[in-house]
Amino acid sequence: MDQKDLARKVKLIIIDVDGTLSDGRFYMLPDGQTIKSFDVKDGTGILFAQLAGLKTAIITGKSCSQVRKRAEDMGVTDYYEGVYNKTHAFLELIEKYNLQKEEVAYIGDDIGDAEVMGMVGFAAAVGDAHPLIKRISHFIAKRYGGRGAVREVLDFILDVQERWQTIFATLKQSQNWEEIFKEINS
Repeated sequence: MDQKDLARKVKLIIIDVDGTLSDGRFYMLPDGQTIKSFDVKDGTGILFAQLAGLKTAIITGKSCSQVRKRAEDMGVTDYYEGVYNKTHAFLELIEKYNLQKEEVAYIGDDIGDAEVMGMVGFAAAVGDAHPLIKRISHFIAKRYGGRGAVREVLDFILDVQERWQTIFATLKQSQNWEEIFKEINS
């Protein structure tokens, strides 16, 4: 089965954070707090996926109030932090939504993502992912983690599922679509 056939089945998209949704770098402030950066394009892609009726989830190995807030701003309802064995969260999600493994996409970048990526129906790697992750992926983004790679993967899924008309119709009907974009991009 080719990558388009696999992407057509996707109903849930799971996204890693460090190196995927962010570029993997963080800035340490003198008081010990850290700052991560996120690409607005990725957040908009997540919003579009949700408007198309796809479920979105984040599973990250670290706990970070900044990431939790970003997930909340993007409307991600399933947020798992401090999870080193991502398989448990993945299995919980497919049970919660009564999905088959083939109906799940996972976007990742490093060895910690490999086990779940080997279980899902559509595995996607960011452009600067570890070589092993690229080998097990059905789709490899040209863009790097934290630099629009998540958006690239989501656009591919939305394209093959022909969801753009649904997204634009939903936006057109929404009284507050400008507010949605302001919140996601703030």
